[in-house]
Amino acid sequence: MLDFFTIFSKGGLVLWCFQGVRGPAAAATAPVNALIRSVLLQERGGSNSFTHEALMLKYKLDNQFELVFVVGFQKILTLTYVDKLIDDVHKEFRDKYRNEFQQKGTLALLNGTFDFKDDFTRLLREAEESSKTRAPVAMKTFEQSLKSQKTIKCMIETRGEKPKEKVKPKKNKGSKKEATEVVVPGKAPAGEKQLPGAGDREELSKDEILQKNREEFFKRHMKAGERASKSPKPEAQKEKGKKPRVWDLGNSNAKVLDYSNSATNGSAEPGPVEEFDPDMALGDRNREPGRLYDLEYESDDETEEEKIVPNPSKSSAKKGGLGGMFGMLKGLVGSKSLTREDMDPVLEKMKDHLIAKNVAAEIAVQLCESVAKKLEGKVMGTFTTVTSTVKQALQEALVQILQPQRRVDVLRDVLDAQRQHRPYVVTFCGVNGVGKSTNLAKISFWLIENGFSVLIAACDTFRAGAVEQLRTHTRRLNALHPPESHGGRTMVQLYEKGYGKDAAGIAMEAISYARNQGFDVVLVDTAGRMQDNAPLMTALAKLIAVNAPDLVLFVGEALVGNEAVDQLVKFNKALADHSMAQTPRLIDGIVLTKFDTIDDKVGAAISMTYITSKPIVFVGTGQTYCDLRSLNAKAVVAALMKA
Repeated sequence: MLDFFTIFSKGGLVLWCFQGVRGPAAAATAPVNALIRSVLLQERGGSNSFTHEALMLKYKLDNQFELVFVVGFQKILTLTYVDKLIDDVHKEFRDKYRNEFQQKGTLALLNGTFDFKDDFTRLLREAEESSKTRAPVAMKTFEQSLKSQKTIKCMIETRGEKPKEKVKPKKNKGSKKEATEVVVPGKAPAGEKQLPGAGDREELSKDEILQKNREEFFKRHMKAGERASKSPKPEAQKEKGKKPRVWDLGNSNAKVLDYSNSATNGSAEPGPVEEFDPDMALGDRNREPGRLYDLEYESDDETEEEKIVPNPSKSSAKKGGLGGMFGMLKGLVGSKSLTREDMDPVLEKMKDHLIAKNVAAEIAVQLCESVAKKLEGKVMGTFTTVTSTVKQALQEALVQILQPQRRVDVLRDVLDAQRQHRPYVVTFCGVNGVGKSTNLAKISFWLIENGFSVLIAACDTFRAGAVEQLRTHTRRLNALHPPESHGGRTMVQLYEKGYGKDAAGIAMEAISYARNQGFDVVLVDTAGRMQDNAPLMTALAKLIAVNAPDLVLFVGEALVGNEAVDQLVKFNKALADHSMAQTPRLIDGIVLTKFDTIDDKVGAAISMTYITSKPIVFVGTGQTYCDLRSLNAKAVVAALMKA
């Protein structure tokens, strides 16, 4: 049973609606609005179905008249006629009001009255009856099967008789003749003694053949061994083992190599100020302090305009230039609507191009499918080609994907937390080696330059050197922003408890310490973990559920392709499965690192935002503290579409 069926324009004007369940008239509003926000506006039309709470929505787009047909029903029901119904309604509605749409255009939508109830009732009844009258596939009877055609005699195997499906023996030079002779039933091989029993005769002949094959095999290997023995002897083997390398200025004393300060372990006291060259850490000295610059991309070669060249042939050249000119104009004039057959070759090339630019294969297929559904049936503009139309639609879809529904404004949220007299908590998570600690230090520097004090919680209690790495970053950040420059206030401190401790407990203590000491922001560093490691994912979900951070950032590198989808899906799934809350806390945003290493292969940004619908908050582009950027969607799409 259908809950509702509605027809509306892409401008949001409802033309006709059917409600199959008693209730308020606005019962279909929430699911349809969710469909518009999550699918239509976000260019995610690769699938024709959408789930909203307990409802399953199926939709169909009419790109010629800019219409959307949506049907909703309970997802626990298996309604096999829904696809047929939505196709029939689409065809019937178009045919009935085609003239009004073509003659009046938008005025037909505003002033027209669409009496479609009787037609819809008839189509619904026909679809339901067709699903009922469709008989199930009947099973074959025994008489129709191949087994019934076999006799009992052919199923009995007699010892010594040749089976019908004979496995061909191995072809050897010495046994080629015997192998061919054995295939003939009832005859003994030439040169063999014939025994009185037919079955015994064939069995003995097979044994003799196998024996000969073994003798030939051993003879060949004996000859090969003799040839190998005649070859010159190899050089004497080198001495086994590995000598330890002695480094210049080396020291065997392990205490000299231990740079960790055990006195500060378990406290939040700042380390000693380190003297170093600030140019090495800051990079560009002419930048504006505290500003997060947009990501830029400059193409080396300008995109060439696509030229329409008529098919050259000798016959057309002889006719003169007039016919060629009219032929070119005929190919350009937008007099026909796009079909799937027209777009398939272009979409196939676009899909391969996206995959080559590091977009996950599954995402590339869904993007091309979404563009095809958006353009199918649409009338092309004058002097445009199929390639340029598809390319423009794909560019618009990519820009829309990189600008998700929710924008994360960290500075505004920190100010809101200040007014509530509490610290703003950010948790970083991700797989091993993607740059969580390094980019945490970059974000700390950016926050300090905007006037906020930062407490770094060292919750990576597993990786060797993780605490020392954060301690070094803390010393350098304090050297760049000493307390004297901020009225005697220490702008960044490290809260650590050493190794082997519970990360969730350390984060809780750090947040409490920041609240008491008046810190503005708490940045929680966590251990890297693979998405398939269930115990570590459970520990991460516990840390997030217990401490309830304001922002959960997934740190991923721009080098990955298909792996980005697997990482994000499994991280979100683990956070949802292992969370103790009724509404689990998932990933809120993405930090994309190592963006300076990929040139124009920027597909990871598309894959990550498409799979999560979450924004890319920060982009890491280098090794200095200033190499932090905000995502520029148009720059990323320009790099992605570069040939």
